[in-house]
Amino acid sequence: MSPRERALLQAAKARLDALDWYPRRVRLRHVRVVTAPWLFRLPWLRRFEGYATWWVVFVRAPLNEVSEDLVTHELCHVWQMQHHPLWMPLSYLVRGYAANPYELEARRAAASWPGQASTGTRG
Repeated sequence: MSPRERALLQAAKARLDALDWYPRRVRLRHVRVVTAPWLFRLPWLRRFEGYATWWVVFVRAPLNEVSEDLVTHELCHVWQMQHHPLWMPLSYLVRGYAANPYELEARRAAASWPGQASTGTRG
């Protein structure tokens, strides 16, 4: 793991740890941030700058150009999947993207700062 990758993950984790949305804090074990511009050439991913799976946060840009906000947003999705491994990804099929409670929660997480009070609610 590169120093930049580690720094991005640790900063994003610190921001998520300040939120009380789930019983357990986000776990970074096995989580990686990978630059994969080819992935974002796929038609359904073209509009995104990042995409999270259970253990990998894919980003379009090189790590030195990736913002802490983007990694916080995507790491929030990893955290969500750590608590709802099936329902979270399937929710996008059922509820769509724009108004999906998990998406709204990740946006709020990216807008948060360490030590900021949590609303404790989604959407």
